[in-house]
Amino acid sequence: MKFVSDPRISVKIRKMNERVRWQEKPIADREIDQTRMVLDDRSDDSPEFSFLVAGDSGTGNHRGHNPQRQVAQQMLAQRESCRFLLHTGDVVYQVGSSEYYSQNFIRPYREFLVGGDAPDRIPYDRMIFNFPFLPVPGNHDYYDLPLVYGILSASALPLRRLLGSKLDFDVGLHGSDRGNAYAKAFLDYLKARQLPGDLDRHLDTHYTANTSTGRCLRYQPGRFTRLPNRYYTFRSGGLDFFALDSNTFNEPLPLPKTKQGDIQRRNLELDREKLEQEKLAMLETSARLNPDNPEEEEQLDDLRAKLEQVDEMLMDIDKQLSPDRTAATDVEQLEWLKTRLIDSWRDPDVRGRVIYLHHPPYVTEATKWNQAQTLAVRLRLREVFDAVAGALEEEARGRSIVDLVLTGHAHCLEHLQTGDTGHADSHINWIVCGGSGHSLRRQRVEGPVLEELASSQAYQLGRARGRSPGIETNTRPVAESLLYVGRSGQGSHKRRPYSCLRVDVLDGCPPKFRIQPLVVERFEGKWRDISIEPFAI
Repeated sequence: MKFVSDPRISVKIRKMNERVRWQEKPIADREIDQTRMVLDDRSDDSPEFSFLVAGDSGTGNHRGHNPQRQVAQQMLAQRESCRFLLHTGDVVYQVGSSEYYSQNFIRPYREFLVGGDAPDRIPYDRMIFNFPFLPVPGNHDYYDLPLVYGILSASALPLRRLLGSKLDFDVGLHGSDRGNAYAKAFLDYLKARQLPGDLDRHLDTHYTANTSTGRCLRYQPGRFTRLPNRYYTFRSGGLDFFALDSNTFNEPLPLPKTKQGDIQRRNLELDREKLEQEKLAMLETSARLNPDNPEEEEQLDDLRAKLEQVDEMLMDIDKQLSPDRTAATDVEQLEWLKTRLIDSWRDPDVRGRVIYLHHPPYVTEATKWNQAQTLAVRLRLREVFDAVAGALEEEARGRSIVDLVLTGHAHCLEHLQTGDTGHADSHINWIVCGGSGHSLRRQRVEGPVLEELASSQAYQLGRARGRSPGIETNTRPVAESLLYVGRSGQGSHKRRPYSCLRVDVLDGCPPKFRIQPLVVERFEGKWRDISIEPFAI
């Protein structure tokens, strides 16, 4: 039985558009750009500034300790010298449910919220941040519970006791309602403004910033801290930041209707059968463990993490094997990104560009590096970057299309660099910041160098590479991991280093960055700060 379900891309797009009343007449008449905002924090917009990054944090207390709270305290020590906080998604586990926002988001981040001295009194859909907190949605922020599991989760059946009390999953009576809880928590939820004149007054009060693309939302810490859309852009210190919703362009490409495609399909079916058997064995093992025994409690924690990994891998396989699936993608968002990147390059006031999204195109975490969704996001961004490079021609002057890409999804902290990929995503720094609270993952055993099939079939055949006769195995290196911070060790000597980042932006064009990992480790039941030297990119 699946623990979670993922809505179709078309449903995600349609529902989110309804919630922000996407391009409805009162908005269009005012020439409002619903994908842009201005940070009105009354600070000096110096070209040298710092910001924080966290991701995949949305877990609550588990067996007396709270990794997310430990990471939040690391960020609190830095906030006075930072301008804002970027969150790379998965703000609430397990299924983005509104009933878990208090425990899994508001309490851990209470000092970042107005009224945070009494966090239990803050409704999740009325949060106001006293420090700019700028997230993108993660896959768990869109997840829902299958109907049968929703019924079981409300009951006193043995399965509920097993999952709730032993494996300690953060699930309640419902899921995210196709991203609705995330939208109510963070977006300017215009759908709720139905009374006569209410929408007009709201737009005239909060959409007062004027930019080259029209009027836009004014983000005011302590007063009004809603985001204009699920994807958006803002400018700080001469850098354009692009926040993307990768949940709507991560659909795996269809398997080719060829002999090679048939081989991959059979391999996927075998993988699925093996994973289902592993899942059943882990559930049976967990039923025999005692959470009151410290050593067995550690085993339960590991089992919970492994079950989540298996479910993610099964979901990735199911998407590839679905007989009625088409390669749906968010054409509108990707076209928006292409157009805005080109405009950014042609704006003399802009000296650099940063993108942040949930799904990493490049990663060496063991369960994500060759998932079909990872490869699909890589392909979609490549298509955009190639189109931008083609439009700019010599205007880019040998520079990378973007200066930095920040992601989450993989539960680790990682710095990668692409080499010559043959595309416009070459020679870019990619940082995965997904180890800010939830279960950590190991690096893949294959090593730090990512390779890719040399042919155009790289995306379709990524999972089957080298496994069966007739599958092309001619590969080339495309990226290398330069830093990986994730789970390591075995048994009672297992290390769990949770992490976030401080990014210092330096003056100059192109901009330079100083990356300071902020790491706190849980080892043998105790917490300690881990020192990692900052690095320049």
